Amino acid sequence: MTPPTPSRGSSALFSALPVLFPLTLTSFLAILAIGIPLPVLPVRVHDGLGFGAVMVGAVVGSQSLVTVLTRGATGHLVDLRGARFAVLAGLPLAALAGVTYLASLAIAAPTLSLAVLVAGRMILGLAESLFITGILTWGIGRIGPAGTGLVMGWNGIAVSGALAVGAPVGVFMQQSFGFAGVALLSTLCPLAALLIALTVPGVARAPAGTAPRLPFRTVVGLIWRHGLVLALSTAPFALIGSFIVLAFAERGWPGAGLALTLYGGGFILVRVLFAHLPDRFGGAAVTLASLAVEGVGQMLIWSAPHVSVALVGAALTGAGFSLVFPAMGVEAVRRVPRESQGVAIGSFVAFLDIAQGLTGPLAGLMVARAGFSAVFLAGAAACAVAIAVALTLRGRPG
Repeated sequence: MTPPTPSRGSSALFSALPVLFPLTLTSFLAILAIGIPLPVLPVRVHDGLGFGAVMVGAVVGSQSLVTVLTRGATGHLVDLRGARFAVLAGLPLAALAGVTYLASLAIAAPTLSLAVLVAGRMILGLAESLFITGILTWGIGRIGPAGTGLVMGWNGIAVSGALAVGAPVGVFMQQSFGFAGVALLSTLCPLAALLIALTVPGVARAPAGTAPRLPFRTVVGLIWRHGLVLALSTAPFALIGSFIVLAFAERGWPGAGLALTLYGGGFILVRVLFAHLPDRFGGAAVTLASLAVEGVGQMLIWSAPHVSVALVGAALTGAGFSLVFPAMGVEAVRRVPRESQGVAIGSFVAFLDIAQGLTGPLAGLMVARAGFSAVFLAGAAACAVAIAVALTLRGRPG
């Protein structure tokens, strides 16, 4: 059966829902395996095993490091073996990571228990690289390249929702059942995702020999500007998550929690209502408008004379950032042949991972000199640079 082609009207997001929902739910359940243990891993490493803050950071960050390092390889695997294969391989690995967490509890020696825990985090990093790249490529194959923005938009909703839900669920499980409960639930969620993924039809890969698969370096050369725009636009997102509470405290303002809520609300509302816009109007135009809104939001937080202005800035930042990922994703995918789509998607997403990892430490250096609020001026500057890069993409051949 030929997948439906999304309409180009405002109902496009919902017309594609029957096709995208199973993959979106698969992504949500799989990402829960990341979100649930995230807030309690520091407790396990620090209080349970007796290691310091440096080791806590190493354990938490090991998963993201492996994910970044394997994006290109998993993209090649998607292109060679198919998106469905990658997802069906990644989800059992995510469940295995949860089993590894459980196994670490059975080891009395703290150092050995920590080593097993790190092994689980590294397995989860590879799993994420497989199933995220696979789900995105699978979704695009199901509804067609004209719906690339919709696929990335829905997947982003699933990822954000799973991380938001996973944190409080993880804390609840830790308080109620200990780390064993966290590990068990982290095992079951990707298995539930696997059951759903098994019901979704695969898509035909491009016939062998139709066009040569591009080398990794060539693909990166084609999409690096799109990735750079994504990375720069991700900086304000990371800044709000890391520093908004401290910036409000520095100014003696209440409402930091509300700022985070408004940021998330703006992000989700725009993603749900307008995810069809990149497919309809083109990724470059949507990106430019989005970056302008995001930059204004950052400027309002930085210069706000009153807490209400900063809250508006937080909402605008979320609304502006919301469509940059699918908009630039549309443009990146257009620039590579179908045979290299997996590598392009994996490489593109890696820019987001890198930005999230680097923004916090770099902003921390600025805080030491200029205070917490100054980082949002840097966030606005990042949006301005991203606009300049995005302008170079307009009119470039696909």
